[in-house]
Order: sequence, then C-alpha cells, then structure tokens
Amino acid sequence: MTQELDLSDIQGHILRAYARFGYPKGRYVFLNIRHSARARQFVGRITQRVTTAVNWGNGPDAVQPPDCAVNIAFTYQGLKELELPRASLVDFSPEFIEGMKHRRDILGDDGPSSPECWDPIWRDNRVTREKDVHITVLLNARAPAPATADMAGVAQAMQSCTEFLEQGYQWLLDEVRHSEGGVVILGGNRGDNGELLDYQEVNVVMENGMPTAKEHFGYTDGIGDPVFEGVPYDVNRVRGRGKQMEDGSWAPLATGEFLLGHVDEAHEYPPAPLPVLLARNGTYMVYRKLHENVASFEQYLQQEGKKYPGGPELLAAKFVGRWRDNGAPLVSAPDAAAKQAFDARFATATPEQQDRMLSDFTYDADMSGGKCPFSSHLRRINPRASLEMGRDPGDPPGSLKRMTGAFDTPGALVNRRRILRRGLPYGAVRDRQRDDGNHGIIIMMLNADINRQFEFVQQQWINYGNDFKAANDKEIILGNHSSDPRFASKAVLQVDPASEDAPYILARIPRFVETRGGEYFFIPSMTALRMIARGVIDPT
Repeated sequence: MTQELDLSDIQGHILRAYARFGYPKGRYVFLNIRHSARARQFVGRITQRVTTAVNWGNGPDAVQPPDCAVNIAFTYQGLKELELPRASLVDFSPEFIEGMKHRRDILGDDGPSSPECWDPIWRDNRVTREKDVHITVLLNARAPAPATADMAGVAQAMQSCTEFLEQGYQWLLDEVRHSEGGVVILGGNRGDNGELLDYQEVNVVMENGMPTAKEHFGYTDGIGDPVFEGVPYDVNRVRGRGKQMEDGSWAPLATGEFLLGHVDEAHEYPPAPLPVLLARNGTYMVYRKLHENVASFEQYLQQEGKKYPGGPELLAAKFVGRWRDNGAPLVSAPDAAAKQAFDARFATATPEQQDRMLSDFTYDADMSGGKCPFSSHLRRINPRASLEMGRDPGDPPGSLKRMTGAFDTPGALVNRRRILRRGLPYGAVRDRQRDDGNHGIIIMMLNADINRQFEFVQQQWINYGNDFKAANDKEIILGNHSSDPRFASKAVLQVDPASEDAPYILARIPRFVETRGGEYFFIPSMTALRMIARGVIDPT
C-alpha cells in the first residue's frame, strides 16, 4: 500500500488544480525584494496563511476550503535576495538559476514570442535588480455552491468569488505595506486596452453566463493531469492518468517525478539542493503567459475545414486529439459516427464513468496515427506508451513487444516527461476576427526536473517531431510556426494504412499561440518556508 504524503507540509497549489475544486478565479502578484531581513519577515507572515494540500470537507483531519487560497513561490534571484547560503543556491538546477528568458532558444521563444515582445514585467525581468521578479503570491478564489441552478444563482456565486478574491488581494496589500519597504509589488502585467496592472488576473471562460472548462479556442481543457503516489483525492483517477503497466492496468506515477525528496521513476532521488528539508516536498514551477491568436486559429480552421473530408470540427479535433465540445478522445471517437455513439453513452454515464471515458485510453490500436495524429497536442504532450521501442502498427492492442530488459513499464520513456499543469485562462475574447486583445492562458507546469521534463517536451516534442517520425513537423497548436514562407510549417494527418484514403497535409500553419512572458520558480514546502523566513537554512 502506498504511503500517503504529509499533506500539511505541501503547498496546495502543487497537488490541487484549484479550478477543478471550485476556484474559478485567481490573481497572481509578483514582488521585488528591497530589504532582505524585512522580506524574510514578510515571507513568515505570508506562510501563516499559505494553503496546504490537506483534505477538505468531511473525514478525518479534514478542514474547510478557504475562501481564498494562498500560495507562494520564488525565483532563483529571489532566494539570493533572501540570503540563502551559497552552498544551497548552487545546488538548484542550472535551468532555474539561469531563468526562462535566457532559455529562449531552447524553448523556441522567437519572433512574436521573443522576450522583447513580452509583457513589461517579464521583458524587464533580469535587466536591473529593482525590476527582478523575486516572489510570486498566487491567490485563487472559491465560488460557493449556487443557491439556485439558474443563471441568477451562478451569477451570485461568481460575485461572491470576486469578493473573496478582492479580500485576499487587500490582505496581501496590507502585508506588503507592513513589510516597510522590504518588498514591493511589480507592475507591468498587460490588461485590456493595453493598460498595465499590478497583478495577472485569471478566470474560467464563461458561456451564456455559466462557467466552463474551456479555453479561448473552444477546447475542453484540464482533463489528463497526471496522478502520482500518495495523493488521497486522486485514488479514483489513476486510469489513463498514471502509468500503464505490463498487464494493461494503471498505477500512479512515482512521487519523485513531481516532488523533490522522493524517489522517481528511475528509482532515484531527483537532484536537489541541500539541506534535505529545503528541497523535500517542494518542486519547480514553470510560469508561462500564452496569448491565443483566436482569429488566426478560426480562419485557418475554416480555410482547411472546407477541404478536409471530415469538416472543420473533426479537423479541430485532429489539431488537439480531442473533440472541442466535451473532450472526447479521437482514439475512442475517430469520426462523426463514432462521436455520435460516444456522446450517447456519455450523456447517460455517471460522472465517474464520464471521467474514465475521457481519460482511460491508450494508442495501442492507433500506432499508425490514423485516429489521433502524431502532431496533435494530446499525442505530443503525453504520447502514453506509443513511443515504445520495437512496437509496430500491426501489433495487437496490449502487445508490449520491446527491447528485452530495458524497461519494466510500457511507457517508461514517457513517464520521465510527465508534467503537472495548473493555471487558468486570462481575459475575454471581445472580437473573434482579431488576433490582438488580452486573452490567452496562464499555464503553470510543475515538475522535479525542468530540463528533463518541461524543457524536453517543449523543445523535442512540441517544436520538433523526430521522436514521432515526423521529422521537424511541430505540434499544431503550441508549435513556434514561422511566418517566413521559406520555413513554413506543415503537419501530416495520418490515415488508417488499411484504407485507400490519402493523408491530409496541413500547410503554412500560422502561429496560434505566442509567449507573453514567464519565469522559473521554486515552490518550497511549509517546512522550508519557515526555515527561509527565519534565516536558518544550513546546508552543512
């Protein structure tokens, strides 16, 4: 039996995707340290209110969910300003130390995604000490259960959520003032009409007055987040989200893929700074602000959808690997007829059954990519066991032919690249015929090894396709497609090899998503936060 984690020592942001737990709005605040001792005192006061990962609701040791969840993270420069010992600082990962802006070539942040195009807060980060982002405080607000199920009841719940968020923000402003100049809030987050804000606002996408799980392109999001050992409220969500075993069953991933101080899938402890208590139960967070070019997306979808045999909606599903309306995976619903049958079963299924229908699948019966293309978002981000060496398209489902003795699970190559995803959309699309505007998604990816997990996926699987036998074809949605016709992107939508259909080639793919900023952060445990606040980090 897997030992449960010490939930009271882990920040809630790591284990909970807050939106799934009823927190539809958030506000992310970024601070600069001006006085080390006063900043440590500020961290100590914030720590008293930090939301941990303990159980909410009924049950042993359960607590009531807060109206506004509070979490905190630090950049490398921030930890330096807090005066952590050099012997501890040098053991953080090189990527974290260097920072996201200086990893631009590896991440493919070029052209409209280059740092000079980022929001001022990120464009100016690492330019001067006074403009460095040192700390982020993440506020996520709860929406109470609506008093009535109609639009009026939902509107009242969302208004309460807004009030909870504002109360949390005012509390933070008071703490900043109480620091007596120890920390200051950095502005420069672009908002509507180009104004610059002191925070990054995020919120779920609303449709007809009701909150949804969608992002601005219209896809249902947040379905396949990984499940790993020791998280009690994920025990029923393992199938399709953990790791596939030799007998076809599913098991949680190793904790050390996501939390420092725990054993990972290689049966090793991931590299981490000393002392052990500084790193254990902490993790690295990749913060990315991604603008969505909604007009380019819809124009290209309509342009190609007129020619594509399945029409625009099936083509949109091919872009991502899921149908836009309810997230049905293409491997289960590869065409309109199969989608209709899937929807009929989905409509009468229980929530637990629906969850399994969306997550419990493999590519065993689609090794050719005829159902879910190799350049689709879903297949690039989590190929499941479909990259296993020695497997052929003709192998029957469940066949695990591979290099003898190399791995003990079918997806061992992929299990080292999994990433927890947090965050929410930002802004609202006011004109779907324009690419400009203030709308996109704030994505925060959590992993124990930035290079092995996030950067590998971004560089090798999103912006390069060799592992998928797709040469340099990029992932369709997130790829850094070039506007230069000499380097125009394409993607091949495969077909069943047994059919007489020809593959469909997407040509001159525009850039659908542009980076607007970001940075690498470290999220400490509660123990480490108290040690940082007291200045008692001792790596010897």
